This record gives sequence, structure tokens and C-alpha cells, in this order.
Amino acid sequence: MTSVQLAVVGAHLAGMPLHHQLTSRQARFVRASRTAPSYRLYAMAGTTPPKPALVHAAGGGSIELEIYELDVAAFGSFVAEVPAPLAIGTVALEDGTSVKGFVAEPRAMEGAEDITALGGWRAFMALQAG
Repeated sequence: MTSVQLAVVGAHLAGMPLHHQLTSRQARFVRASRTAPSYRLYAMAGTTPPKPALVHAAGGGSIELEIYELDVAAFGSFVAEVPAPLAIGTVALEDGTSVKGFVAEPRAMEGAEDITALGGWRAFMALQAG
């Protein structure tokens, strides 16, 4: 294996504040997609910049995401910078495949707002912007 596909759902999306952590590692955009309809998305409390938490859950929805491809070494250096309570796990996609992607520990939901109904982070950020 020489590369890894990585799904991002929040602050690492194109145009968002942490996207540079992908571009600085020469990540290549693969495609926009959605999760399988079994995830909940939360706006975590007290994060700077604002970040979401993606959690596999019964009664969830399908969440918008972007998939990037990174060389294995770049993926490793990226993962080393992911702060708890976020983590990298396996995310099921709407087409039945899966990729590595951002997921969250249960503690990420403490004080968080469930924004699943919005379908993605961009919609939430647009609401916040007014």
C-alpha cells in the first residue's frame, strides 16, 4: 500500500480553516461523497476552530464529506496531529465502500449540538455565519 484515502467532514474540508493540513501534505482530492445513513454529526463545544464530531449511531443520517488521498507517510504524520476526542477510524460510505476518516470518542458529544439534520458541516457553518 502506497496511499490511503481519508474522509473529512469538518474543519479539513476545502475552504475551511484546517484544509492546509491536507494541502501541505500534497493530499489529492478524490471526490465528494456521503456517509452511509448511519451517522450523527455534532458541533463540538469549545473548539477552535469549530469542529464537528462524526459518530456511528442508530437513527443517524447521511453526512456530506470529501475524500482525499495521501501517501502513507503523509497520512501517518497527519494522524499524529489529530487531537482527542477526535480519532481516525473507518467510515462507511453511501455506496457501500469504506475509507479511513474522522470519527469521535463519546466524550466529544459532551455539550455538543446535534446537527445531523443539516446533512453536513458546510450547512452548519453557513447558519453560524448568518
